[in-house]
Amino acid sequence: MSTQSGRVAVITGAGRGIGRAVALELAREGYRLCLAARTREQLEDTRALTALAPKDSLIVLLDLADTEAPAALIETAIAHYGQLDVLVNNAGFGPPRRAVTKVSEADQDRMIAVNLRAPIALTRLAAAQMLKQGTGAIVNVASIAGLRSPAMEAIYAATKAGLIAFTRACFNELREGGVRVSVITPGLVDTALIPANKHLERSLMLSPANVALAIRQILSSPPGMCPVEMVVEPDRNPERLR
Repeated sequence: MSTQSGRVAVITGAGRGIGRAVALELAREGYRLCLAARTREQLEDTRALTALAPKDSLIVLLDLADTEAPAALIETAIAHYGQLDVLVNNAGFGPPRRAVTKVSEADQDRMIAVNLRAPIALTRLAAAQMLKQGTGAIVNVASIAGLRSPAMEAIYAATKAGLIAFTRACFNELREGGVRVSVITPGLVDTALIPANKHLERSLMLSPANVALAIRQILSSPPGMCPVEMVVEPDRNPERLR
């Protein structure tokens, strides 16, 4: 049996894409899971794919744009399991690419809320529990956009750049308490977040499973070291048709 058996992981955006792939990977490693997203049907499908019993695969329906959602999620997970060992802040929102002057205020506010405010709140709340335990790991899922600042993605890139900086600061602050904080920064991943685009070769993108494997590597890194930031890109350029 995996050495991770019995550990508890909270995964946001667990209904599909990267979040679902992370859930499957951690279930194979023996984790008990708290699966969070907005759509029950998708979460039920994820639970079924993990083959975990309901008591070991808690479903929490929420919208992380709601300011009260992070506290509700962490409190629910701890009440159910009595511990919290891993938090994967995966949920994200990115509308279709457009000029910054054309982004609606609603889309602007949702990007900031889901991509930055919620992970900050969740990290703060999870870290408080992990510091009590003397151990824990938090992985934030950013984006290569946070490093490259592409045109037509100004606000999205800003939220991901902020998440990278926040992660680094938390790593420096929390490591002495036994809490490891990392950020994974993937290139293009073949998920629903990327709409159909004739200029992209989807077969060359990263798969959600690729990212999930990288997150597992972060979580299984040996004592005495922490991969603070892991950048993962496809080995060929999906934008080659441009």
